[in-house]
Amino acid sequence: MDKLIHGTAAGGTVRVLATVTTDTLDEAIRRHETSPTVSAALGRMMTGTLLLAATLKDFDRLTAKIDCDGPIGGITAEANAACEVRGYVKNPIAEVPPKPNGKFDVSRVVGKGMFHIIRESGFAIGLHREPYIGSVPITSGEIAEDFAYYLAKSEQIPSAVLLGVLLQNKEPFVAASGGVLVQMLPGANEHIITMIEDSITNAPHVTEAIRSGAEAIDLLRLALGVIDFDVLDEKPVAFRCSCSIDRAFTMIASLGRAEVLSILAEQSGTSITCGFCNEKYKIDKGDLEEILRNI
Repeated sequence: MDKLIHGTAAGGTVRVLATVTTDTLDEAIRRHETSPTVSAALGRMMTGTLLLAATLKDFDRLTAKIDCDGPIGGITAEANAACEVRGYVKNPIAEVPPKPNGKFDVSRVVGKGMFHIIRESGFAIGLHREPYIGSVPITSGEIAEDFAYYLAKSEQIPSAVLLGVLLQNKEPFVAASGGVLVQMLPGANEHIITMIEDSITNAPHVTEAIRSGAEAIDLLRLALGVIDFDVLDEKPVAFRCSCSIDRAFTMIASLGRAEVLSILAEQSGTSITCGFCNEKYKIDKGDLEEILRNI
């Protein structure tokens, strides 16, 4: 089972989070039928969004969005405090050649553009407050670096972000996916920072560790080395979408009575596909008539 662990180290001056998202990403790429390089990009984006969302106390939904000029067209991922995540890309079949070392060229499939973080609160209790939006230029397109750059520039939190996706040519197509977020909070001393930098530099790649059986807590140990840490929270992670047939009915009703009558006369039915999860909702003649009765 995929999990996310949130902890602190060095007397609360270092925030540490780690997650394994192998099954979660496999569900996403199954739904969206993404190409290998796009799968890697989407997996990194979803994992990074999960990690960042888990640091929030006053917001219950976080969206990370990339608007770019690369073949992928754009990436959006959304996570909540319950560690439920969903995501999609504009062009799921985009593909570019691998790097000379054989690794996915995520930077090339993303290209240049803007990286946005949107924090929202109140949805869990039916309120819709003004969202907080932070934006920075894409710095590398490799996504982990873009999360770190955003945190440093927009929130002034020095952070190390490690994200990885390893695919295989058989089902399940995701061999390993996960990430680590380490943040230096006020009071972190230079010696601790140097120790963590050395640990991260010398640790095996995230996906190598996960493929060898590492769980989220093992990823934390690899990132922190000999530094002790305290676990504050541990939650299961899952791909989950908030769409439903009721929301599909609401969307149709929002078109107005005249438009619903037109659909009924011309097609006797319609369908709505959720962009986040690719679930298709069929709305037949009886459904349209019911919607009309309630408009």
